[in-house]
Amino acid sequence: MVFFRQTIRLRYLLLLAMMALLLFISSLWLPQGGVRDCGSAWQPCLSFYQPTPESPLAPGDRLEPDRAPPLLRECPGQSFQAWLLLQYLKSSLADADDVLLEPYLQSWDQLLNFMESLGKMVSFFSQKVKEKVVLIRELSLKHSTEAHGKSSPPDHAGLQTPASFGLKYGAYRSVRSMAETELKAGMVDFSRRTDSGCRTLLRLHRSLLWLKLMLEGLAKGPDAEGQYKTPGELSRDAYKVALAPHHPWMLRQAAEFVFLALPDREYFLELVCVQSQQEATPVLRLIIHALTLVHTQTQRILAEHGMLELP
Repeated sequence: MVFFRQTIRLRYLLLLAMMALLLFISSLWLPQGGVRDCGSAWQPCLSFYQPTPESPLAPGDRLEPDRAPPLLRECPGQSFQAWLLLQYLKSSLADADDVLLEPYLQSWDQLLNFMESLGKMVSFFSQKVKEKVVLIRELSLKHSTEAHGKSSPPDHAGLQTPASFGLKYGAYRSVRSMAETELKAGMVDFSRRTDSGCRTLLRLHRSLLWLKLMLEGLAKGPDAEGQYKTPGELSRDAYKVALAPHHPWMLRQAAEFVFLALPDREYFLELVCVQSQQEATPVLRLIIHALTLVHTQTQRILAEHGMLELP
């Protein structure tokens, strides 16, 4: 009996130690090491994902009017609203060949609500994403203050966007204007880590791909044996493609605990206000299409400025 109690206590302490480790190394969400650093004992190499070139947006691919499709409706009693996410994603592509930062970050507000709805373990990661969203907004406010001599304090709790985003020609109005402004000001360093908006955006960009790939898995039907992959399996598969190549080995191991703690598929369906996989698929495809367009446009702008591998 004593041995049994000691075994249970040991397992409990081990779980606590791993959670503490996850909390500690989540600060490494912005690793300084790149692909060239793999191969050491602390960072084994992965088989890296090689994305295929994405085709330019065709006129027919433009997201239409700021109105949620009939398939999307408000979900009472929860913070994440799929129809709002879709509206913000659409608004971010209002300018041809660019991505507007205000609605882009508002999209992330909704995605953060989505992530935080998945449980405490996911909050280890969502908190780092939230810090990036806040950082870009602070940079915008700082630039607006220096340029116009006045400011209003940002509401970090509500993740409110500074008034400078509303300026028609503001430096942080869009991804393209931010990239050009920060390059001209020498804020972007291609050899070492800096807290530039472009570097921060690149991390958000990779996380957006992770969420998009996970949703694509949720939208798919069962396999040949009639079985669906669990959200944990889908999240792991998406992580290996989008984020694992940019994370140190220890963080990749800790991420496994997050995948194991994810709720079941039915819970994910409830978040988009549907009752079955048949209802979920068309709704998820709408969101995935919008995420794909925003990701493609952002990828193109970052690539044009050589910013896809900022340290």
